[in-house]
Amino acid sequence: MLTLVDSHVHLDDAAFADDRDAVIKRAGAAGVGTLIIPAVDAVSWPRIKALCANHPQLFPAFGLHPMYLEQHAPEHIDALPAWLDDANVVAVGEIGLDFHVEGLDHELQREYFTSQLAIAHERDLPVIVHARGALEEVILTLRRMPGIRGVVHSFSGSEQQAEHLWRMGFHIGLGGPVTYDRAQRLRRIVTQMPIEFLLLESDAPDQPGANHRGQRNEPAHITEVLQCIAALRDESQASVAAATTANVRRLFKLDQHPS
Repeated sequence: MLTLVDSHVHLDDAAFADDRDAVIKRAGAAGVGTLIIPAVDAVSWPRIKALCANHPQLFPAFGLHPMYLEQHAPEHIDALPAWLDDANVVAVGEIGLDFHVEGLDHELQREYFTSQLAIAHERDLPVIVHARGALEEVILTLRRMPGIRGVVHSFSGSEQQAEHLWRMGFHIGLGGPVTYDRAQRLRRIVTQMPIEFLLLESDAPDQPGANHRGQRNEPAHITEVLQCIAALRDESQASVAAATTANVRRLFKLDQHPS
């Protein structure tokens, strides 16, 4: 069986309330033996910490997501460093900018984003970045903070923006959207990009692949993402699985964390 990592799954989401353990079991049966669980707000931090404590194959990331701006407060930024002291934390995330959703204050988003980038830099932790309708600004912001490493998850930008990111040493997370025939730009990117910057992700419960459209997504489904990407790159599934799993382990320094 191939060994895979889901580099981005919101397993604490209420969509998994009734069968979370079964979802984790199905992931393991599919070869997805390691899962990264990013937070979206401060309320989710203790929930994710408890979830990961009960499942050694789950690793937490703590951060403040731009889409949940109304739920954030300055004291959450102040509290974040202490939460990152947990021995199992692998990243600061999910953080970033979202200029697609109307009504989210752009300047306040910038303040939270840059504050969390600074904390990640101080802690030598990678970042898990959300960038929707704001990818160019995200890239420019990351350039102003040399030494930051991480992944832009659910990448949806241009081929040029993808190249800017991997030339900066940033990873690109891809999941269900690449499995759709209409995703021609994403498919060109995944065909051309250096595989050492590619991460597989589900973003479950969101962003199901073509075989599960309209359904709840889950980590086991990244096997279909793997199949699609291997075919697009004309490489074996085993080689893509090995490379992307190694990428996750290297970026998040999983070998340094208890499991």
